[in-house]
Amino acid sequence: METVLFLTSVEPDGTLAKPALETLNAALSLAAGLDNAPLIVGLVGDAAQSAANTIATCGAATFLAVTGGDFTSSRYATDAAAAEALAKAAHATVIIAPATSRWSRVMAGVACRLGGRIDTHATAITVTSGVPLITRWYYRQRMVATQHRAQRPWVITLDPGCAEPWNGSAGIAQLESVTVNLPATAKRTTVVGLQSPAADVQTIRPDAKLLFVAGAGWTKKQADGQIHAEEAPKLILDFLKNSQASLGGTKSVVDLSGEGEAVLPFMTHLNQVGQTGSTPRHAKGLATCCHGEEPHVVGWRFVNERRVINTDPNCSWTRGKADVVYVADAFAVMRKLNERVTKK
Repeated sequence: METVLFLTSVEPDGTLAKPALETLNAALSLAAGLDNAPLIVGLVGDAAQSAANTIATCGAATFLAVTGGDFTSSRYATDAAAAEALAKAAHATVIIAPATSRWSRVMAGVACRLGGRIDTHATAITVTSGVPLITRWYYRQRMVATQHRAQRPWVITLDPGCAEPWNGSAGIAQLESVTVNLPATAKRTTVVGLQSPAADVQTIRPDAKLLFVAGAGWTKKQADGQIHAEEAPKLILDFLKNSQASLGGTKSVVDLSGEGEAVLPFMTHLNQVGQTGSTPRHAKGLATCCHGEEPHVVGWRFVNERRVINTDPNCSWTRGKADVVYVADAFAVMRKLNERVTKK
């Protein structure tokens, strides 16, 4: 009989992040599909009791936790040791964790320590005829596969945005502590603090409802024959600041810095959508000055509602790839849109 372990970290305020709640919901569905296999919750972090209480009514058979100051911050040695200890304490055959940066860098090593196998970036977890299956995209999200493994334990990381977050009432969870004996080498890396950009200069917001995509057209000559290298960044940044949208870019626009042309100074390869297999899952998307680059189109296929501003109604990007097309000048539209967003 399968035993499912839901593994995640606890936020500093004693809550669980949205990707964790999404993964919990997927783990619950998997356990139910496996003839109500036992689901065990494994938490890592200092405020584990508070986090366990928020999901106390989820139906888990057992709540396990690794706590203490050594496990508050993200660090490979301590996270891997904690995950290994929780998996062994739970006698888990299937381990599911959110594909966040913290767990994505750890779980392959954990699978090796447990003698198991791992599949990363799953987009769905289902059960067919009593067999657990995952859905995963390959070759820069151009091919989709459904697969399963006979090897146990089977470690799975689920991409954020692929499941509905668990939403239930809080309660009082009976939390069992799991002891981890860390070797001296586990503390060679010391976490001294966190550094993050100010809110008004942050451009990547994975949880934003809107993805604003800028193409290379922003840096080209406009209808008046001039390049508006100063106005373009201001229009885009003002919109991002006032709407709290996330910023995406095409391959052509992020590569401009190496071509000696006018650039959007805040655009980096971290903002690139599509070419590297990046697949944002925002509720809505607004693409501007894009011209239908195929990798970019593939990358943003998971955005639910896609709108485009383009002066060319016959552009390959607008034909069949967008839900709504505004045949207009992006500069003019964004000036008006910024006025409205600012007033609102």
